[in-house]
Amino acid sequence: MKVRKIFDTLFVKQSARAGLMLVIVAVVTLEATALMQYSFSQKAIQEEATLRAVSQLDATRLRILNIVDQTETAVSNGVWMAAWALTRPDSLGAVSRRILETNPDIVGSTVALVPGYDAGRPLYAPYCFRAPGTETITTTSLATEEYDYPSKEWFTKPLVLGSSYWSEPYVDKGGGNILMATYSVPILDHSGRQAAVLSADISLDWLYELVDNVEIYPNAFSVMISREGRIIACPEDSLEMRYTINDLAARHGDTVTFADLNRSQLAGERGHVVLHYNSTTTHIFFAPVEKTGWSMSILIPDSDIYGNIRRIGLLVRLLQLLGVVMLIVILAAFIKNQMKYQELDDRKKAVENELQIARSIQMSMVPKIFPPFPERKDLDMIATIVPAKEVGGDLYDFFIRDEKLFFCIGDVSGKGIPASLVMAVTRSMFRTLSAHEDRPERIVSQMNDAMADSNENNMFVTFFLGVLDLSSGHLAYCNAGHN
Repeated sequence: MKVRKIFDTLFVKQSARAGLMLVIVAVVTLEATALMQYSFSQKAIQEEATLRAVSQLDATRLRILNIVDQTETAVSNGVWMAAWALTRPDSLGAVSRRILETNPDIVGSTVALVPGYDAGRPLYAPYCFRAPGTETITTTSLATEEYDYPSKEWFTKPLVLGSSYWSEPYVDKGGGNILMATYSVPILDHSGRQAAVLSADISLDWLYELVDNVEIYPNAFSVMISREGRIIACPEDSLEMRYTINDLAARHGDTVTFADLNRSQLAGERGHVVLHYNSTTTHIFFAPVEKTGWSMSILIPDSDIYGNIRRIGLLVRLLQLLGVVMLIVILAAFIKNQMKYQELDDRKKAVENELQIARSIQMSMVPKIFPPFPERKDLDMIATIVPAKEVGGDLYDFFIRDEKLFFCIGDVSGKGIPASLVMAVTRSMFRTLSAHEDRPERIVSQMNDAMADSNENNMFVTFFLGVLDLSSGHLAYCNAGHN
């Protein structure tokens, strides 16, 4: 009996050890699983944060560049008119007025003569501008002692560079009297002499709305800086147009990361840095706005990105102290994770819904009411688009001007959102250029030049454009590689 008792005691101890080992193995296994899940979740969240920030940056940049491209195209189209009007100075104001009439995003324009070019007019700069909140175009003169246009950056820089130039944002006192940026090009006379500067002003009020519209994270915000580092737009109004990013760095005690960030932005680079300051960590995603020299950045607090997952990590560490109770808590954490996965699925459905909205918007950009000209008996048309995805790059458009039917059909390389954005730009340029040009080869050539400029993604459009004279039946067309 005594031997049996000893044996039972040993058996119980052995069983206890085995049970304890099983519990330890279970806890270690679950802990290892939790740590792996934490690591992968952290990586996925970081990738999601990067994707959302970069998408926001690119979307905002494309909207800005769309206005920039339209402004440059409008000025380029007006160069020949300004050169022609040099021998008729009284017609220079009409050139600026024409630019404003055909381009609603432009708020002001002038053709300013180089001092001394016209002996009878030492200074001459008729300025046409659109009063804020109205469509009324007013003409005034910049050739005043108070304004002194020959000293302005928008006038001197293109003459010095001998090429087009985007000015630093500024408040144009005596001109448009608003915060604006100016695109200007030098005008040469028939002998090649610099005779004048043609300019177009765009208001930057819309820029504030774009920069403020950052909703990817609760505490995320945007900052837009100029070519010289001056703060154009940010959540703190007192900093706008008063300080540069170097001023802020000096105010907060510049760090190596802060200095590198400033240099990268001023150099027109794209990137992502993590800034540690005063026990806080901020993720900064930045990208240049080509042509203007501006740089846009999105700042996201580290807590916005990793706050949830770090709270889960703290919970896991507490569970390590609770022993076996950890198994129950892990089950709760699993349910919580399932809820998060459901949230991600809901977000996915929300994105799909937004794509459907984007599809509706894209489809609304092309004519879809047929017959389009019911009052005409000599013309019948019908067209449709069936994108392979929610949005795509197929396009067509048409309109009648001066008894001529302007029509086009095209296909952007690739599919999805990038192709749809290029499609929208292509359709917009077709409308803009054909509004005052009749020759299809000229329209297509100008569209090609505008789209080829800064086309970093090498996207292209096959395109067919026709101009049908409805009175004679004569068709002129230009085929840019469209089967």
